[in-house]
Amino acid sequence: MDDQSKQTESLEAADDIALAADLRQRYARVRSELGKLIIGQDLVVEQVLLTILAGGNSLIVGVPGLAKTLLIHSIAQVLDLKFSRIQFTPDLMPSDITGTDLVQENPDTGRRELSFLPGPVFANIVLADEINRTPPKTQSALLEAMQEHRVTVQGKTYDLEEPFFVFATQNPIELEGTYPLPEAQLDRFMFEIVIDYLSEQEELEVVRQTTSLRDISFEYAMNGEEIRAFQRLVRKVPVSQAVSQYALNLVRSSRPGTHTGLGFVDDWVAYGASTRAAQYLVLGGKARALVDGRYHVDFDDIAQLAKPVLRHRVLRNFHAESEKISSDQLIDRLIDAVPLPSSGM
Repeated sequence: MDDQSKQTESLEAADDIALAADLRQRYARVRSELGKLIIGQDLVVEQVLLTILAGGNSLIVGVPGLAKTLLIHSIAQVLDLKFSRIQFTPDLMPSDITGTDLVQENPDTGRRELSFLPGPVFANIVLADEINRTPPKTQSALLEAMQEHRVTVQGKTYDLEEPFFVFATQNPIELEGTYPLPEAQLDRFMFEIVIDYLSEQEELEVVRQTTSLRDISFEYAMNGEEIRAFQRLVRKVPVSQAVSQYALNLVRSSRPGTHTGLGFVDDWVAYGASTRAAQYLVLGGKARALVDGRYHVDFDDIAQLAKPVLRHRVLRNFHAESEKISSDQLIDRLIDAVPLPSSGM
């Protein structure tokens, strides 16, 4: 895959090259610091960190007890970012997330005035824990924050502090007391990151470590200002037209009824991915290239990120579910079926 996507463009400025080297070193330090507490789950950690470098938000799906909350809290500590956790429950209200106006007495004038009390969304990393435990009306309170990095309360808009990320955890939808997330909100998550059970050896190590005395302290590996600089650098990484076309072809081919000749898409897919999926494939590919020490995006970067980017955007229909075709199986078929564009594009 690499040969067809190589191009002559690169990050040419000396400052950009130095910053890219610094990013790789700090990325390695973050992984090392997280390894003090997080056992295994290398791919999950990589995808969470790519989300941060790309400036996105991600959904983490897995059964309870797999350290989803611990992972995000630990990352906030290593990155020296303000962390806020919101436990989503059926009775949670939108104002419990965004904040609300309260009537308070002004000590200087003695007059009662409206004063805004910020909600837990005013943080750098917001963990929306078990987001599908609350009805869609409350889930949608995060939409403006995720897309615009601001919230509007009683007609007044408040900017959120940068950098800002939302990581939501979700239990498998089959569990009792869960609500499906609206498609509009799902599309705002860059990745759907699936966290699965550890291997037997890794699970044994978790049991050993968590049942003994531990005094773990993290060293800061990067801060908010550096993260914002790395995010700007990620967007400077060049992408060939062929690689961009491949990302778009994957996305367009996921849509039924588009005459792509992929019968399994028409048979199994209710709704395909939006343009935002292609944007995130390219942006994630840029971040992945930099942490891998490359200054260009390869076809393989796009293919490796296809599952986390597409699995929550390609909605299966009844036939796929009845035939027990998973989203990942469908995406594997899509990757096999969509050819690489010619390098001459």
